[in-house]
Amino acid sequence: MQIVHTIADLRAALAGKGHPAFVPTMGNLHDGHLSLVRLARQHGDVTVASIFVNRLQFLPHEDFDSYPRTWDADCAKLEAEGCDILFAPRELDLYPEPQTFKVQPDAALADILEGHFRPGFFTGVCTVVMKLFQAVFATNGGGVAVFGQKDYQQLMVIRRMVRQFALPIEIMAAPTARAGSGLALSSRNGYLSDEQRVQAMALSQALKTLADASLQGGNLAELEAQAMADLRAQGWEPDYLTVRQRSDLQTPEKAQAGQLVALGAARIGGTRLIDNLEF
Repeated sequence: MQIVHTIADLRAALAGKGHPAFVPTMGNLHDGHLSLVRLARQHGDVTVASIFVNRLQFLPHEDFDSYPRTWDADCAKLEAEGCDILFAPRELDLYPEPQTFKVQPDAALADILEGHFRPGFFTGVCTVVMKLFQAVFATNGGGVAVFGQKDYQQLMVIRRMVRQFALPIEIMAAPTARAGSGLALSSRNGYLSDEQRVQAMALSQALKTLADASLQGGNLAELEAQAMADLRAQGWEPDYLTVRQRSDLQTPEKAQAGQLVALGAARIGGTRLIDNLEF
C-alpha cells in the first residue's frame, strides 16, 4: 500500500491507474470502515482510502482534540484489506490557507436533525468531501465513492451535492455494519464502558419499536415523544427519535411501508451515538 500526504503526490500516484474507488475516513478504523474498503475494491480500478480528522465539522465543544487517532493499526488494517493508496494529508496539506470558500448545503436537508443539533456540521462535511473529491478524482475523470448508511443524513447530503455540482462520481452506500448485539459500529463506541456498550443496544431497539408503532397508525408526533421518553427513562439523553421520508427527510403525511426511515441520536454517558432503520 502506498501512503501519500500531499494532493500533488496523490495525483501522481493515481496517474494512469483508471477510475478510483474512494473511501474517505477520519481513521480509528473498525470493521464498518473495512467493509467500505471491501466494497470499493469491487467497483474501481484502484482503491483509495483517506484518513483525515476534519476540524471544520467539529463544534467548539466537541471532541476534535481527543478524537481517537490509531495510525499504525489503521495502516495495517487497510493494507490487509488490499487498499492500494492511503491519502493521509496533514492539516496544512489540505488547508494550506484558511478555508474561507466553503460548500453550503441546502438548509432544508442539512439544517434539520443532525444539522439542528450540530450547526455547521454539514458545511464542514461538504467542504472537506468536495476537496477530497477534487484531490482523488480530478486526474482520472471520475469514479466511485463509498459511504456508510449509518450516517444516513450525511449520505443524502453528499449525494445531493454530487448531483447538483454534476460531479462525475457515483456515490455508493454500504449497509450499516453492526456488532452481534445489533449496536451500529462507530469509532465513538470506543468511549463506551462495558456496561454502556450493553445499554447502547437500546437505541436500535427504540428505533425498531418506533418504526413498528408508526405503521400501526396513531399520531406520529406522540409516538416520537413516547419513544424519547422511554429512552430517557433508561438513562439516555436523546436529541431526536423520529420517522422521516427517505426521499427528503421531511415528516411524512402518512406512514407508508417501504418509504420511511427512523433516525435517532442520543447520548449514553458522555458518548453521542446515531443510528437509523429503513422500513
